[in-house]
Amino acid sequence: MLTTLVDTQTLASHLQDPTWVIFDCSFVLTDPSAGARAYLEGHIPGAHYAHLDQDLSSPITPTSGRHPLPDPTMLAHKFGQWGVDASKQVVAYDDSHGAVAGRLWWLLRWLGHDGVALLDGGLSKWRREGRPLTAYTSTVSPRTFEFSTDDGRWVTTKDVEELLARGGHKFLDNRTHERFVGDVEPFDKVAGHIPGAINRPLEDNLDENGCFLADDVLYGQFADLLAATSPESTVSMCGSGITACHTLLALERAGFFGAKLYPGSWSEWITDNSRPVAKGT
Repeated sequence: MLTTLVDTQTLASHLQDPTWVIFDCSFVLTDPSAGARAYLEGHIPGAHYAHLDQDLSSPITPTSGRHPLPDPTMLAHKFGQWGVDASKQVVAYDDSHGAVAGRLWWLLRWLGHDGVALLDGGLSKWRREGRPLTAYTSTVSPRTFEFSTDDGRWVTTKDVEELLARGGHKFLDNRTHERFVGDVEPFDKVAGHIPGAINRPLEDNLDENGCFLADDVLYGQFADLLAATSPESTVSMCGSGITACHTLLALERAGFFGAKLYPGSWSEWITDNSRPVAKGT
C-alpha cells in the first residue's frame, strides 16, 4: 500500500477501484463552511468530505489548542461509516497542497492504518491537468474499522515542557515566518513562538507547483536542519497541530522516521500565561 504520497495519474487510474477510499479535506480557517461548499460544487469522483472541525478534531476546551485530537473511538466509527477498513487504500487531498489533508493522513497512521497517502499537488494539480470532478455524493457500504492507537506518535504540552527542560530535542514550527517571529498573528491571541523552536514553514516542503520536493532534496534539507538530533527527538508543531502533519510526512519522504506531533501546538501553549514566549528569530 501507499503510505505517504500518490500522484494524480495513479489516483485517476483507481477512481473505480472499490479498494480505494478518497477524502476531500479542503478547509478555510477564516470560513469553516467554505470547504464543504466547494466540495458540493465539485470534487474528485468518489471522494467523501472530512470536515476539519467536525470530523478531524474534538471540541475546544479552555486548556486545549484550536484543533484537539478527536476521540479515537468516534473517529474510527466515522472511518468505518465512510467505508474504510484494514483492506482499503486511503487517499486524502485538499485545495491547499496538503496543509489540511495531512491531518487525516496522520490520524489514520495514529489509529494504526498505514495504507493512507496524500495526493501530491492536491486538488490544484488535479484541476490543472483537466481531470474529472463531480458534484455527485457517493453512497458507501459501512465497514468495521478496527484500530489501535499509537500514542508514541505525539506529545502533550506537559511533555513539551519536560523536553525543553531536558534539552536535546528539536521543535520544528511550521507556521509562516511572520507568525513565528511574532510580527502578525491572525488566529491566536498571543504572537510569537516557543523558545528554542526552529521555523520550518510548510511551504519549504514544496516546489513551485505545490508538489513535494524530491526525496533527496528533502533529505539534504532535513539532514542540515536536524544535524545530530535524531528523528525520534524531533517534534513538529504549528498553530494547532494541522500543518505540522505535513512536515511529518515530508520527514518520512526524506527517510527520517519517528518524529512526533505536538497536536496542541502554539494555540495550546499560550492558554497558560506562565509559559514562556519568544519573538524574533
